[in-house]
Amino acid sequence: MASSVFSLASTSFPHSKKDLGLSAFASTSPLSARKCERAVSRRISCSVVAPQQSERKSSATGSVKTAMTMTEKILARASEKPQLSPGDNVWVNVDILMTHDVCGPGSIGIFQKEFGENAKVWDREKLVIIPDHYIFTSDERANRNVDILREFCQEQNIKYFYDIKDLSNFKANPDYKGVCHVALAQEGHCRPGEVLLGTDSHTCTAGAFGQFATGIGNTDAGFVLGTGKLLLKVPPTLRFVLDGEMPPYLLAKDLILQIIGEITMAGATYKAMEFVGTTVESLNMEERMTLCNMVVEAGGKNGVVPADSTTYKYLEGKTSVAYEPLYSDNQARFLADYRFDVSKLEPLVAKPHSPDNRALARECKDVKIDRVYIGSCTGGKTEDFMAAAKVFLASGKKVKVPTFLVPATQKVWMDLYSIPVPGSGGKTCSQIFEEAGCDTPASPSCGACLGGPKDTYARLNEPQVCVSTTNRNFPGRMGHKEGQIYLASPYTAAASALTGFVTDPRDFLQ
Repeated sequence: MASSVFSLASTSFPHSKKDLGLSAFASTSPLSARKCERAVSRRISCSVVAPQQSERKSSATGSVKTAMTMTEKILARASEKPQLSPGDNVWVNVDILMTHDVCGPGSIGIFQKEFGENAKVWDREKLVIIPDHYIFTSDERANRNVDILREFCQEQNIKYFYDIKDLSNFKANPDYKGVCHVALAQEGHCRPGEVLLGTDSHTCTAGAFGQFATGIGNTDAGFVLGTGKLLLKVPPTLRFVLDGEMPPYLLAKDLILQIIGEITMAGATYKAMEFVGTTVESLNMEERMTLCNMVVEAGGKNGVVPADSTTYKYLEGKTSVAYEPLYSDNQARFLADYRFDVSKLEPLVAKPHSPDNRALARECKDVKIDRVYIGSCTGGKTEDFMAAAKVFLASGKKVKVPTFLVPATQKVWMDLYSIPVPGSGGKTCSQIFEEAGCDTPASPSCGACLGGPKDTYARLNEPQVCVSTTNRNFPGRMGHKEGQIYLASPYTAAASALTGFVTDPRDFLQ
């Protein structure tokens, strides 16, 4: 079991005290160090005094009577309320609704049934429709789903429909993007202070931009299509303070696996997860997206990172819509605080068959693998492939197992062929991958992350062991129900590809 580098502090909300694993070398306060110095091999409970929140600009919604968290403020603005508290049920005005080829047809069907065959959506410019899941397949039902989206968008004159018609060559489709969560960010649909809902559980990815973003079901989406509103319960907020310099062998995937392993898959059920601290501030936008992407694997309602100069720079040229960021008040009430010293963390994996089945990568060095998969909304962004290329470049070796590469979007695919990898002498990711013996980067889509039809590229059609940069490792998740999936960062995935075993990337990066 991976040891944690964190402490938990109680704040004004009552909550049950749970046993939490800590280690002697992992503590971030003298108190937790003293109480937990022999806790490496046993589980104990440990609490420290509530930490002081770092100074942040207070951005209020109306007349603030009681301090609010960022999530509470965003929902207060969206519901036109001056004050909200956890547990309140409010009608919120939705800024963006996203749906894709898996859930879009169902949502459209409910909308037409309840509002009428000839009904118009509430706002044709606030609906974003992105086919991405089951695209490059000969499965007729999967292809029909995209046809349904196309027909609906034509009828409704939807402004943002990222269509694909030529499945034989994705580059022949200028409107096609790829994975919805990455495309939403790249196309400027993610903005601080807004409410973004999507018919996909990993819609929480967009919380990296300082907005409230969460997944909803088809029935809720059908209602939003007709009204632009949704009834939501205000979640309490857990705050995760990540401080310390990020080691060169860690990525955001390691951070979120650490957190999920710490609080379990039920630890944030219907709660907001707010990420702050010097480590978070140092992360680029794609790494922040990875952090927020997997809050749902801990049961979280949404994840959120305060907007800052990194956010604003990313958004430059991507959107012309005015936005106003919101921040937690200094005296905001958090259900609990978790503190981590990131400088002490080690590369992690989540063993089958749960994202919270955490282990140190080095503890799994005897696990023989059959393949490696680098892709998805979690691990298929440009920075993810840059990280993998860095490991391959440092090793100078060839992979020992089939290594599948699935860029999230067309833009990511182009980046692999055009952006030089730092320290490579001008080589691109695609050149480094080819030299390492990886498969040629595939057409951008969700690929095998959700399994899909049997002809889906890199799908697990046999009971194999796979190290993957995706977000879930439940039985059958990538195809075969007896497949064994180890969730890992791009660093760890690339290192594992080079050895044929689950491998700590420090073997190549140090």
